[in-house]
Amino acid sequence: MATITSRSAFKDYCLRRLGFPVIEINVDDDQVEDRIDDALQYWQDYHFDGLQKVYYVKALLQSDVNQRYLDLTAARDSSNNATQIAGVTRIFPLYDSQASINMFDLRYQLRLNELYDFTSASYINYTMTQQHLRMLEQQFTGEVPIRFQRHTQRLYIDWAWGSSQAPAGTVVVAECYATIDPAIYTQAWNDRWLKEYATALIKRSWGNNLKKFNGIQLPGGVTLNGDKIYQEAADEINVLHAEIGDKYGAPLEMFMN
Repeated sequence: MATITSRSAFKDYCLRRLGFPVIEINVDDDQVEDRIDDALQYWQDYHFDGLQKVYYVKALLQSDVNQRYLDLTAARDSSNNATQIAGVTRIFPLYDSQASINMFDLRYQLRLNELYDFTSASYINYTMTQQHLRMLEQQFTGEVPIRFQRHTQRLYIDWAWGSSQAPAGTVVVAECYATIDPAIYTQAWNDRWLKEYATALIKRSWGNNLKKFNGIQLPGGVTLNGDKIYQEAADEINVLHAEIGDKYGAPLEMFMN
């Protein structure tokens, strides 16, 4: 079969795996759509292919300083597509775009004395000194504490907003994980785990529907057995949950903040 690249083709594939059109699948169309949404949500939450690393870059506005948080609802990925941020791991060192380094600044003196001639001066001592300074900064200052909740899409940074540490105009670079939207990145519909999981969820709904009519005999002597279909689907779902935890888990670093 050709690669699946649309929601409709994905839906048809899942139903065919369950036996349609040879077998009547007793599931309403809205139920199928709901189970696909459930599968996508679980895939985006726990599968590493359901997330992508992005960098949110913004120069602080006075309105950001006044409200003391960053609204990430308008975040975009590297292809400039609208995306939803699922987690924020850290923010990088910040710089005021209006600031200039004067001759008494340590960075100025270090570059002046160590890198006066880029064609012959060694960068080894300069690199080691920069690493040493960064280690001292980590030891005595540490990372700036951040808080983020995906349902509010607000990034709270615990620093002195509006002071010399974070005035308006300061550039913030946040390392984030964003969900993959199959409507934009259509190759996601062909993910093997996602196809199996969505099929199992639809199968469980099918079994749940039939359980209400267990024991009823249809023309031709066929007897409905919704419990068996439901249990088979539940077992398949448990196996897939274990598989995503063992093989396809999302990076743990996003849960450390």
